[in-house]
Amino acid sequence: MPCLLLLSACAAHHAEGEAQSLPEADPVTEALGRSEYRIGPSDLLAVTVFQVQDLNREVRVNNAGQVSLPLIGGVDVAGRTVGEAEHEIAARYQGRYLQNPQVSVFVKEFSSQRVTVSGAVKKPGIYPMSSRLTLLQSIALAEGFNEVGSLRNVLVFRNVDGKRQYARFDVSAINRGEDQDPQIYGDDLIVVDTSAGKTTLRTLVQLAPFVAVWRAYR
Repeated sequence: MPCLLLLSACAAHHAEGEAQSLPEADPVTEALGRSEYRIGPSDLLAVTVFQVQDLNREVRVNNAGQVSLPLIGGVDVAGRTVGEAEHEIAARYQGRYLQNPQVSVFVKEFSSQRVTVSGAVKKPGIYPMSSRLTLLQSIALAEGFNEVGSLRNVLVFRNVDGKRQYARFDVSAINRGEDQDPQIYGDDLIVVDTSAGKTTLRTLVQLAPFVAVWRAYR
């Protein structure tokens, strides 16, 4: 029992070097409306050509990394930023059909992005990000906490400037409106810790019949 109490006390303290919050995966990208996002297969794009409504399309990137557009056919967009895709599409239209076309591309579904949710959740796994997600929304994809999940100890791991960083979040404080629900980015790893008290309680319940037998025959 003293060992369990010691472990619980240790878990209550932040680990050395642990961040209280995580920086954005790419702060410049976010400031520019995530224009530095790299388009990938299965992403849904809204392509708009200014003042040429007949050319406007919502198209999904195929497995070859292309979208098919009126007049110009297949255009390679996978691996390009939104700005690069706009430039490529505009150049294709300008070459034969339009003068100085103004093309805008908006990523409506980030299907090529993934978030991993593991630990004490009901359904751990890797989930596609069809749109921007927060921490609570990501945990909901995994069907929420299981019976031993700790709302106070949820860790988010993120690659920032080539280095792996993590921060601990208190979901109960987020639910109460005391803390902000942080933004989750593609390739983030969410780990829900177990509550020492809940784990101990579940273990005692599972062992109760065996304890009773042991006491009867010792």
